[in-house]
Amino acid sequence: QVELVESGGGLVQTGGSLRLSCSTSEGSLATLYMAWFRRAPGKEREFVSRLSWNGDRFYYADSVKGRFTISRDTAKNIVYLQMNDLKAEDTAVYYCAATGAAGITAPTTPRAYDIWGQGTQVTVTA
Repeated sequence: QVELVESGGGLVQTGGSLRLSCSTSEGSLATLYMAWFRRAPGKEREFVSRLSWNGDRFYYADSVKGRFTISRDTAKNIVYLQMNDLKAEDTAVYYCAATGAAGITAPTTPRAYDIWGQGTQVTVTA
């Protein structure tokens, strides 16, 4: 079973940037559907961004479109989430998610993914 580990979270001021990383010590992320979700305090886990299976298409929640960029470095076996122009409402725990299912349905919902990291906290201050 692949285990995902997120890193890169932290405290940043409004307008700042962070880059989150999702890695694994076993298996290849290139064979998985990959996504990022987040959970803000008192809210449900929500979709942020995802890659198509072969990594050539990118999808974003409207709230982050134009500010966040998802990418995959196959050689390093890492999926990134570059977050620019951060806002207070981006404050949340960010989770990397994956599934190795042959097909994926409802890919913007948490139930589509069966492998999750432990999360990394992102806090954006004024």
